[in-house]
Amino acid sequence: MRKTWRAALPLALMCGGTLGLSACGSEPAPAPEAEEAPILMRAGQWTLTRKTTGYNTPTVTPAQYQEALKEVGEEKLCIAIDKDGLPDADGIAGKEGTACSYKDKMARKGRLIATLNCKAGAGTSEITVEGNYTADSLTLGTTMTKTEGGKPVLRTTHDLTGTRTGDCAKAG
Repeated sequence: MRKTWRAALPLALMCGGTLGLSACGSEPAPAPEAEEAPILMRAGQWTLTRKTTGYNTPTVTPAQYQEALKEVGEEKLCIAIDKDGLPDADGIAGKEGTACSYKDKMARKGRLIATLNCKAGAGTSEITVEGNYTADSLTLGTTMTKTEGGKPVLRTTHDLTGTRTGDCAKAG
C-alpha cells in the first residue's frame, strides 16, 4: 500500500499539488445552463391584421391580382390557446377556412411552423403557417391552397400580424 501511495504522490504534485480526482489541466465542469422558460401565447382578445401578398387562380387577370394585393383586413376575436400552447386554428385561418385543425405543428422558443386542414366552401383548404410569436403578439406568413374536386382553384399568401388587447368579454 505504501509503494502505491508513494508512486501516486509525484503525479499529484505535478498536477497542481492537490490529490483531487481531476486530471491534469482539466477545467472544472461548467455549471448546467438554466433552461429557458417556454414562450406561450396567451388566450384572450386579439386584433389580427391580414394583408394579402399573393393571389392566384387559374383564370386571374393582372388587374384582379393587383386589386387583391390592396386587401388588408382587420378582425377582433377571442382566441383560445390549446393544451400545446397553440392558437385556435380557425382564428389563424380567418375567412380562408372553417372547422380547421392542425395537420402538423411545431411551436418552440417563439417560432411557429404548422399546416392547417380546413373546409372551404365546396372544397378544402390547406394553410401553411410560419412565423414568430410572443405571449402577446404574432407575426406570421400564411399560404393557402384551396382545392375543389381534387384540383387547386385558388392560392393566396398573407402577412398576418396580431396583438393581444386584453381578456375576452364574458358571455351573458
